Amino acid sequence: MTEPNDARVGLYIDFDNIVISRYQQLHGRNAFQRDGIRNFDRTSADADPVIAARLNAATVDFNAIIDFAASFGTLVVNRAYADWSVPVNASYQRQLMSRAVDLTQLFTTTTRGTKNGADIRLAVDVVEDLFRLPDLTHVIIIAGDSDYIALAQKSKRLGRFVVGIGVAGSTSTSLAAACDEFEDYDSLPGIAKVAPSAPAAAATTEKSHSGRKTAEPAVVAHSEPTPIPARNLTMVPMFSHTEESPFDEPEPAEDIDPQTVATELLVRALQIGHAKGDDDEWLNTGSVKNQMRRMDPSFNEKPLGFRSFTDFLSSRSDVAELQEDGPHRLIRLRPTATGR
Repeated sequence: MTEPNDARVGLYIDFDNIVISRYQQLHGRNAFQRDGIRNFDRTSADADPVIAARLNAATVDFNAIIDFAASFGTLVVNRAYADWSVPVNASYQRQLMSRAVDLTQLFTTTTRGTKNGADIRLAVDVVEDLFRLPDLTHVIIIAGDSDYIALAQKSKRLGRFVVGIGVAGSTSTSLAAACDEFEDYDSLPGIAKVAPSAPAAAATTEKSHSGRKTAEPAVVAHSEPTPIPARNLTMVPMFSHTEESPFDEPEPAEDIDPQTVATELLVRALQIGHAKGDDDEWLNTGSVKNQMRRMDPSFNEKPLGFRSFTDFLSSRSDVAELQEDGPHRLIRLRPTATGR
């Protein structure tokens, strides 16, 4: 039985957003349109086996998403928004229904598909639930669209803890900043690491005529830190699947080393911790990580190539020193790191 003090969670899935983002992360920008995935039926006898294989490789594991959402508390709202008559969406119905997901139907009323349909319906439902369910403590939004920034901000103002989950390369950095916590789909427990296809890998290094470069797909190394663009998130508009309404050009990716960004974030978090107490005071590593996540909700050590936060801190021994204190790990900024 649910305890009175248990956290109560609302999970809202912008289905097309996450499915399209995952496909294009592995197979390249605009690949979802180019391959005609929206109306592709992999069960058809004349289905292209190459496209079917690409679609299978980009299958989204919603069980992992729902399991992660359940780690925050009891799921009292569990909805996914899409046109479920579309073959690629219909193929997920059994998996979602087995997890008691409410499949909210979005009917296509124009030749341009359901553009912005899920954004509006999802936002309206969340705001309604915030007032209808005063005991709702967490709002989890599965999407990367910048249209949800205002929704995340409103939810926080109404006292809810907001979590975002999106695919690296297709998520607005502003949305990540608007959440209390933001997770990359690839970093969720249970998500298998899939290498991008050749066209997608080539697209990450090929510059367009304007000199822009697309975001690199996230690939996690288990042995040594690999420069994964944890903050290299690019907004890609969703729900525009027709030739008359192609995807817009994504924002250019910033050429910044994510390892350097993470180190700078750690230094700032330690400086803040020391400023609140004695300058040489040892800080609890858990508190430091919480501070880093508050400053940058998208921070996660795993996409950077580290199995744990302790491993991440150990790799930054030039700027911080660790100390064991019984069951606790403590950390402080080295004086040479800031010249203090």
